[in-house]
Amino acid sequence: MTEPKLNYVPCPDTSGGHRMAYWQWGEADAGHLVVCVHGLSRQGRDFDVLAQALVARAGGGVRVVCPDVVGRGRSDWLKDPAAYQIPTYAADMLALLAQLHAESPVARLDWVGTSMGGLIGLAVSGTPKLPLPASVRRLVLNDVGPAIQWQALQRIGTYLGNTGRFDSVQQAADAMWAISTSFGPHTPAQWLALSQAMVKPLPEGGVTLHYDPAIAVPFRSVTQEVAQQGEAALWHLYDGVQAQTLLTRGAQSDLLSRDTALAMTQRGPHARLVEFDGVGHAPTFVDPGQVEVVVSFLLD
Repeated sequence: MTEPKLNYVPCPDTSGGHRMAYWQWGEADAGHLVVCVHGLSRQGRDFDVLAQALVARAGGGVRVVCPDVVGRGRSDWLKDPAAYQIPTYAADMLALLAQLHAESPVARLDWVGTSMGGLIGLAVSGTPKLPLPASVRRLVLNDVGPAIQWQALQRIGTYLGNTGRFDSVQQAADAMWAISTSFGPHTPAQWLALSQAMVKPLPEGGVTLHYDPAIAVPFRSVTQEVAQQGEAALWHLYDGVQAQTLLTRGAQSDLLSRDTALAMTQRGPHARLVEFDGVGHAPTFVDPGQVEVVVSFLLD
């Protein structure tokens, strides 16, 4: 399978509800479900390379689902920008899991989350008594933890919400690379492939970035004090995780400090830490070495 199937799930909210898009790879009736959730301004096609590798290794015995978190990709935009926060995203994932389980029972549930997707994963796997079809068995946290470096949030805030206008996908890709070199080395072809789903056409011609600029509204309201206060709640979620946990980190990450990563190996699920040299925030799981680490953890 070289292209995933696009599906939607209806999600409730206080403004009448919204639809979340998701991309599905592999066998629709496979009992092993791997959910891959992207970072703050990204979308589900980020996981194309990883998803194809999982399906190939599993011989078709896995279902890989990569949602476009609401406000991104093919998903609806929220009427209330203040709702672009983790509780909304986690509730949407519960709706997604319920729909997938109704379509074909989920016997084994794994989660891969990059940055924001990892925080959503903490909410889903670390909160007791959620109506999950199965407990999260294995959890991959990609360059994120309960303590997030304030300087990295400030860096992200300098570009978040600036969706721009570009004459071509290549021009947009070049602009995104200028703020994404911390993702680590990519060939021009790899970066263009990652960029294809990051844009959408404009009625007047050209393209713009795929996401709702309003996702920046709640992000920019966070102060350093608020961020620090949230750490305790995130550590509580992390300590409640029962899943076997893999923590992947860009060795030069400015968002997940090495001290926090090491602390995560000593408490809660005692994550296994793998660092990728030459990479900051965040590994993209395009490099074969990165892909192999995750595929082996989930399938071997």
